Order: sequence, then C-alpha cells, then structure tokens
Amino acid sequence: MKLLATTKDFSRFAWFLLAYNILVILWGAFVRATGSGAGCGSHWPLCNGEVIPRAPQIETIIEFTHRVTSGLVILLVVVLLVRAFKLYPKGSLVRAAAIAVTVFTVIESLIGAVLVLNSLTGQNDSITRAIVMMVHLVNTFLLVGALFLAALWSSGTPPVRIHYRNGMWSWLVLVGLLGMMLLGASGAVTALGDTLYPSTSLLEGFRQDFDPTAHLLIRLRVFHPAIAVMVGVFTLAVTTLIKNKFSNQPVHTAATWLARLFVLQLGLGVINVLLLAPVWMQLTHLFVTNLIWISWMWVAESFFGGRVLFERVRNDAVHQPVGETLAQ
Repeated sequence: MKLLATTKDFSRFAWFLLAYNILVILWGAFVRATGSGAGCGSHWPLCNGEVIPRAPQIETIIEFTHRVTSGLVILLVVVLLVRAFKLYPKGSLVRAAAIAVTVFTVIESLIGAVLVLNSLTGQNDSITRAIVMMVHLVNTFLLVGALFLAALWSSGTPPVRIHYRNGMWSWLVLVGLLGMMLLGASGAVTALGDTLYPSTSLLEGFRQDFDPTAHLLIRLRVFHPAIAVMVGVFTLAVTTLIKNKFSNQPVHTAATWLARLFVLQLGLGVINVLLLAPVWMQLTHLFVTNLIWISWMWVAESFFGGRVLFERVRNDAVHQPVGETLAQ
C-alpha cells in the first residue's frame, strides 16, 4: 500500500507531524536551558566534525539528539508536501498550507545553522544571539501555525465564513496574533537571560532586573511579564466579545480554549518567577505557549477561513482530493 494513500491518512499524518514538531521545539528549549547548544562545537551539519560523535559528553548527546530529531522533521515535511500535491487539487488550501510548512521548516533549519556557525550558543550573551533567537521564535510560531492549518483543513473542516459589517474583528484578531509574536519573542530573550544569569533568590532577581549596570539581557527580563499582562487582558477581552457576538460553535470553542489557556499561562508565569525558572518549568511554560498560539490560529481561521490569503479559492477546494482510487 502506498504511503499516505488517502486524504484520511494525510490528515492523521499532519496531526502527528504537528505534535512531533512541538516535541522537537521543547527539546530545543531543553538544549538552550541546559547550556548544551555548543555540544557539537561550531560545526553544522556535522557534530564536532563527525557524522556521529564518538565518546560524547552529555552536552554533545543532548545537542546531537536535537539535530537528529530536527533532521527527521525535514524528511517528514518533504513527505507532507509531496502527498499534498498528489492528493489535493491545484488551488487547495491544504496544498498552500503544506508549501508554507516547507518554507518555514527550511528557514528554521537555516536559523539553527546561523546560531551554530556563528557560535551563538552555550554561554554567548551577545545581543546578536538574542535577536536571532527572537526571529527563531517567530518563525517557529509560523511553522506551528501552518502545520495546524494543514492538519485542520485536511481533516475535512471547511473554512468557517463569518460575515461582519466592518473590519474591526479582523483587526482585533491580527493584533492578537502580533501580540503573541511579541510576547513569544520577549519570552525567548527572558529565557536566555535566566539561563545565562540565573538568580539565587527572588530578591536578587528583582535587584538584577533594575540594576543599571547589569547585562542588557537581565534588564530586558522585566518587559516580558508586562507584555504578558497586556496581551493577556487583550486576549480575555477579545474572547469575551467573540463569545457574546457570534453564535458559531467552532468560534465559541476556539475562544473558550484560548481564554482558559491564557489564564493558565499567566499562573504558570508567576510560578516560574517564584521558582526562579527551573528547566522543567520553562519547558511547561513553552508548551502552553504553543497551545495558546494554536488557539489564536484557530480563532483566526474561524474568522478568515482562507479569505485573506486565498480569496479566490472555492470553499469546497479543501474537500476535493485528486482521487482516492488514483492515489492507492
């Protein structure tokens, strides 16, 4: 039987790939949090100049594992793209999402190469590293969002068409997405500062945050909680408005999950600060961040449903495979 012979197989594979990518993202954060980013030296794609490192230290094992799992993502994405073009017709939203997944995956790999080849790993505390990590986080969000849409649309979920009288709702959703990107980028810088300059107590951490002589990565940490509160208030306000305005059940469900996850995340953020950002808490925080981003994408898809990027595509393009019999 041919690999991913039906659209149902494709949908299951897309959901699996989304879950697998989130695990790879979490392992990448574990690499950074444990200071193992330089485990393979400044070599890429080789590890310390070898295909398979010999007698590796624990840092090398952690970094090499991340490279292997990331490399597998590339192979899986190629499969996703090829089968999307085989199973879905020209103009299909699933095809478009698969193309986006491929593009963002390539960019993700190139950013990883930039970090390694320029020694922006380990104990490097340069602003350049912080900027590249922010770009990395934004691209990761775009990749996860594209994977979510590929999985959602291939599951037979038609783009939801909500008719509204003005552009207020589209602006609110777009601001929410941009706010999440800003919040995620600031979180990446904060996590880097916590890793390179850990605090031994909560009081010491506050003193460092407001010390004008402290490293910039430390002083930037104070902005992340402030941004989180602003984005959180905005998110809760928008989700409340959506549930009061629209009766569409998918939109209600998406908005409800988004609100609940953000409340949970705010609580986790407080716990993370109180516990001085232990590695396990950083990973939990990042995992919920990805779930919040997916929920925002779910809300956005419910409003736009392909209207913004694929306005000329027919509503039923998602549901018209090239032919189940030809694919088998």
